[in-house]
Order: sequence, then structure tokens, then C-alpha cells
Amino acid sequence: MKINHKKLISKYAYLPLIIMIVMNFIVYSGSKIITNSFYHYNASLFIDHLIPFLPIFISVYILAYIQWIVGFIIIAREDENTCYQVCTAEIVAKLFCLFFFFIFPTTIVRPEVVGDGIWEFLTRFIYSMDEPVNLFPSIHCLESWMCFRGSMHLKKVPKGYKIGMFIFTLLVCMSTVFVKQHVFIDIIGGILVVEFGLFLTSKFHLGKIWNKINLIVSKRS
Repeated sequence: MKINHKKLISKYAYLPLIIMIVMNFIVYSGSKIITNSFYHYNASLFIDHLIPFLPIFISVYILAYIQWIVGFIIIAREDENTCYQVCTAEIVAKLFCLFFFFIFPTTIVRPEVVGDGIWEFLTRFIYSMDEPVNLFPSIHCLESWMCFRGSMHLKKVPKGYKIGMFIFTLLVCMSTVFVKQHVFIDIIGGILVVEFGLFLTSKFHLGKIWNKINLIVSKRS
């Protein structure tokens, strides 16, 4: 079956989504090049020592990527204004992340993964692919919380979708500490940068920048 991409994602959403992906790469991967030689702090609190290591939660940690893809596609399909608002808030939130990655580089001591089960295998795989740096704020929590908060603005989805998005977002936040990829304060940071991003975007009407960009492009074409 041939997929009609124009129906999956509207043309107006292409640029914001592409910029989001590029921004994510720059903030998370690009910043490592500069901060690699910086001193990295361990932001663990007493509560982190009480949280058990539960490799089974790596399933939720990995499924979060699917949540983001689905969440942002549905947000982008709602309408131009919703797409522009959420995508802009996401970019602003990532700029906050970049700021903290530079001024407060963090790391974590991850446990030795013992066992030959599927969850232990997947946890070791994630550990090998993802260095324990750029932890505060948690981008995992940021993306899931943004998908949930964005869903609250949707009118074309049932209430059950929003509830499901909220529940799964909570599970994602829990997974980050249960698989020892993050500490508790990273979750709080991820949520706060989303809220600041949404607030600033709304207060200063930052989403309108995409309308101006579209106008410039249409004049040149």
C-alpha cells in the first residue's frame, strides 16, 4: 500500500519538525564535543539511593521513542497554530537544555548489569550506545512531557488519548531512574524546561515566526 505522506504530515509542519530534529542533534550530540573535557557533576540525591535498579523498565525507556514519533505527528496534524506553538516551545526548551549542559555538566555512576535476560541485554545495549552525560535536564522526560502537554491542546483526539499520553509519560519518567540513566532531579529539570518553553512561546507569540518564514519563502518562490 502506498502511503500518502501529505496526509500523514501536512506541508506546513515539515520545516518545524526538521528544525526540531536538527536542534536535538546539536544540543545533545554536538554539545558533547565541547563539554567532553569539562568537569561533570553527579547530581544524585538521597532519594536516588532508595530507587531500585529495574532493568524491565528499559522496555518503557525504548518505547518512549515511539511515543515521541506518534505524539509529534499527531500534534503536527492538528492545525498550523498548534504545530507551530508546540514545535517552537520544544526548540526553546532545547535551548534551555543546551544552557544547562554547558554550565552544569552532569554524569551518573551506572550499575553493573548482571543477567542474560532480554531486559538486561537491552539495558547493556542502551548503556553502550548512550554515554552517561548531558543528563540535566532529562531530554527523555522533556520529549515525553512535551508530547503530553501538546496533547492537551488537541481537539481532534479522544480524551482517552490524552489520558494514555499522561500515564505513559509518567512511566517514561519513572523508567529513566529505574534503569539508572538519570537521577531524580533530571526528571524535574526536563518537565520545567518544557513548562518554560510553553510559557515563553505563548507569552511572546514566538510561534508566529513560522508564519513569517513561510511568507519569506513564498515571496522567493
